[in-house]
Amino acid sequence: MSPAEQTAIKCLNKEGSFMNLTSLITDNISEILIKIIEFTQARQKILAQNIINLHMPGFVPKELGVDEFSHLLNHAIDEHIRTQRLVFYDTENVKFGPCGDLEVKPYADETSKMLLDENQGEYIEHQINKLWENSLNQKFAAELLRQNQEAISNYY
Repeated sequence: MSPAEQTAIKCLNKEGSFMNLTSLITDNISEILIKIIEFTQARQKILAQNIINLHMPGFVPKELGVDEFSHLLNHAIDEHIRTQRLVFYDTENVKFGPCGDLEVKPYADETSKMLLDENQGEYIEHQINKLWENSLNQKFAAELLRQNQEAISNYY
């Protein structure tokens, strides 16, 4: 059995605790939208923890590389336009696994830490604004994915 076949079998046998979004991949647009949804789900958890844990001694708020992720998606789209292949590249904080997994590594958010130290009310408002923006991005991607899946199913 080839390495590619072994990876495919591992991917088919893999079970997750969340809805398996990769089963919705029918085209490159779907794949990009699913990556956006997965990223915003991970970021939602990080941002919620930033509010939940703000009173913990020594707590340092975390963030995900939004600009880094956006740059990777733009690069993948550019590559697709040039070569008709959708290729995702890994960085230090964002990795794409062989089964389509998305792994993101949070980092210390120094700006939020300074805000937390200076003004807790502004810190909470800042985190809520990030949650709001993240939620809108997630809902937008989910709606586009729904419409794309509907258009594909109507086509066939």
